[in-house]
Amino acid sequence: MTAEQPSTGQAEHRFDPGQVVFEQASIIDLIRFGGSRFAEAGLAFGHSYDNAIDEATQLVLHALHMPHDLGPAYGAARVTAAEKARVLELFARRVNERIPAAYLCGEAWFAGLSFKSDPRALVPRSPIAELIEAGFEPWLGGREVRRALDLCTGSGCIAIAMGHYQPDWEVVGADINDEALALAAENRERLHASNVELRQSDLFNGLSGEVFDLIVTNPPYVTHAETDALPPEYAHEPELGLRAGDDGLDLALKILRDAPDHLSEDGLLVCEVGEAERALVELLPELPLAWVEFRVGQMGIFVVERADLVEHHDRIQALADARG
Repeated sequence: MTAEQPSTGQAEHRFDPGQVVFEQASIIDLIRFGGSRFAEAGLAFGHSYDNAIDEATQLVLHALHMPHDLGPAYGAARVTAAEKARVLELFARRVNERIPAAYLCGEAWFAGLSFKSDPRALVPRSPIAELIEAGFEPWLGGREVRRALDLCTGSGCIAIAMGHYQPDWEVVGADINDEALALAAENRERLHASNVELRQSDLFNGLSGEVFDLIVTNPPYVTHAETDALPPEYAHEPELGLRAGDDGLDLALKILRDAPDHLSEDGLLVCEVGEAERALVELLPELPLAWVEFRVGQMGIFVVERADLVEHHDRIQALADARG
């Protein structure tokens, strides 16, 4: 789960596609026009894409039934009146209803894979995708992984991507929400992820006695104040996947507390806490968390060894239990 702040602009701006007149329009004309309207309307980005041009490109190519990686040589191709109308209608919904582009298209790309995306789960967008594509190295250090868990799986993107890139792994994706699990099951079928199993579980409560070599989790970590202040785009996503207490750590602390019972002796936990990183470091300065540096910088994701969680378990348990 990640949440970006809104860009500046006039949130009350509305777009009427019937007032738009193009004598002739090319693909690149429509992308430029959409980008301008999105910037003018002050839309918020952060659901797969972080800027107006990329979102406009996604919507245009979707409306034209073209691949997301269409070559630039096709940018000058002209569109028909019917195609233009479809594009402008999507632009209008993006501006007027503030629906994330991934939901309008029903698709989001994660770790190089196409996932079905709809309001049953958050739009896939975690930087954990970069770790998956790298085989979790150098963090695994070559250790063998037989079983891996994606806790709070949502759409199933992390679990299914792990299963795709590591076909020898047995992967479990667990989530508390039945609707999210239904979407994850559709994505599992979509991507033929036969080595991925899905479970209904409130954190570890439905996984009693199960042990994994690697646990990866992207739990809710947005504070109450931040959730209440999020731009309208985020209202289309399930709040269950966002809100996590006054400091964003209500779920992360419980995961840190209970993970040792579900990790093999040299097991590894990878957890995303986003902007709650500072609060976590202040609460547990003695816990040796390795914060991952991604291509775009540090993104609030840490790696920790089971042995370190065991060593500091009493302190972690006291903090987690205080949350109720």
